[in-house]
Amino acid sequence: MRLSKRLPIFAAVCLSGFWLLVSGLFIPLTAQPSDEAAAQSALGPQWRDLSRRAGMIFAGTVITSNPLAPSTPAAKLQTAVVDLSAPAKVEIRFQVDEAIVGVKRGELLTIHEWAGAALQHPAFISGKHVLIFLYPASRLGLTSPVGGSRGLIALDSNGRSVSKQSNLAEGRPQKQSFALVEPADATDRVSVLQLERAIRNARKD
Repeated sequence: MRLSKRLPIFAAVCLSGFWLLVSGLFIPLTAQPSDEAAAQSALGPQWRDLSRRAGMIFAGTVITSNPLAPSTPAAKLQTAVVDLSAPAKVEIRFQVDEAIVGVKRGELLTIHEWAGAALQHPAFISGKHVLIFLYPASRLGLTSPVGGSRGLIALDSNGRSVSKQSNLAEGRPQKQSFALVEPADATDRVSVLQLERAIRNARKD
């Protein structure tokens, strides 16, 4: 008789312990910042405008970056004194690792950028991982990162996340280095997946 009275109490204790365990497992998932907050911390307060103005957005690996100026002397290219009738161009090739807008995952993408625009953001370095927002191509087939440095975000060595402090602070563009030091604390990272969700939602609005 005593045992039968204790069984409901024992079952209740076990059940409450089970729910505490389950809730504890889900706390880290619900405690993560929203995708919009993550996008603002990594891309700056104008991240929605950045997302909407771009014709191509992707996370990728830089393969090559070569100047193309057959009719422009090298000295002029280096000093950005270029002939606008035959603009000096830079050819950049990417491996698209994560397609967000206007590209396909796994695609080998080649873009051409006017040399003058290339001076408005850090140089592309082969092997580096970036998240890039590109303007729609012009009638000459040229494009560049939206807002210069704002549209070119350095990722970590895995190409999966960006440091919250690596690119923008208080809305002011900074010359970020592509020799990005990975944050030691995982909580200081914003994943490309978070940014992708935020960007897609912003483009729907």
